[in-house]
Amino acid sequence: MRVLKFMLMGVAVASLQACGPQTEPGGESIGSSVQDLGRLSIKNADPSVIRVDSTYISVETEGGRIYVRMASSVDALSGAVRQQVWGNPNGFAEVWAPELIKDGTTYYIYFTAGAGSAHRMYVIQSQSPNTGYSQAAPLALPDNKWAIDGTAFIYKGQRYFVWSGWVGDTNGEQTLFIARMSSPTTVTGARYVISQPREWWEKVDVNPPTRVNESPEAIIDPNGQLHIVYSANGSWDVNYCLADLRLRAGGDPTYVWDWFKSNGCLFGANGSIMMSGWDPTLYAKGVGHHSFVLLNGDPNTSPPAGPVFPLAYHGVPKSDYPNPFWSGRYWYSGNFQWWGNIKYTRGAESNTGWSLKFYE
Repeated sequence: MRVLKFMLMGVAVASLQACGPQTEPGGESIGSSVQDLGRLSIKNADPSVIRVDSTYISVETEGGRIYVRMASSVDALSGAVRQQVWGNPNGFAEVWAPELIKDGTTYYIYFTAGAGSAHRMYVIQSQSPNTGYSQAAPLALPDNKWAIDGTAFIYKGQRYFVWSGWVGDTNGEQTLFIARMSSPTTVTGARYVISQPREWWEKVDVNPPTRVNESPEAIIDPNGQLHIVYSANGSWDVNYCLADLRLRAGGDPTYVWDWFKSNGCLFGANGSIMMSGWDPTLYAKGVGHHSFVLLNGDPNTSPPAGPVFPLAYHGVPKSDYPNPFWSGRYWYSGNFQWWGNIKYTRGAESNTGWSLKFYE
């Protein structure tokens, strides 16, 4: 039996349990090692997991193809049959980071494809989560620039698409953009910057110097305020982490100055870049690109304050040396909960509200 434990303000609290040892692809048991707390046997990156009724559904890429798993829990996805749902008939290079949502009766998978500077967003759809998907359709994002890690959601009755991209045509830094949508496959109007990697703790990578905001995920706090939790720094090193954007009460999601950023990482292995009061991970490094595991992938079903809820993310075991990172990433099963009365500052301005705690 694996029991997840974490420290809350100096008090040890027991969380969700997953019974039975987990197994590596080669058959080696990993369930008894504290070094592998929360690690699934899925050796891949960028987990996207939603819950539909009592079924947990995940999507992943490998070899340019897209696969879906279905299971009774996040942990059980490890043993679930992986079913191919899209075979890349277009021969796209670098198919990355699929994001699954269910909107009405339709399942949508948004993904990135294209070599180098040609990365753009695409979408496929089906009435079934694991079969019958359409051909890939390009998502016509404003300005038609490099784009990755996009996902769609509804907030206060308006549809939005949020993604990571370049302002121009070259890789200077990765910016988070948002745009309105008129349907799950149609983006309308302009793109708006909501975050750029300008804080000191987002600029700690020096080899190479990396300026990244990516893998945004929407969630709505108990006060009804929108959050975009994203990954900062390079995904190939220990500085990769999760940070938070909180929209002020009554704010406009497309207006950058209505967003307030956490004053440091909320989930990561490098303790020196964590926000005050948040501790670094103990078992995994390079953690990020998470999934909140919401009902239908809809942030309007975000959990209330109090209990912990399922989280999926990728990382590399801290015991792995030399550091493989991209080639050594696994999916992990963790938890998160709301954490109240937290001040985010921006120069002389500040905003107090809900933040999040993340647990391995």
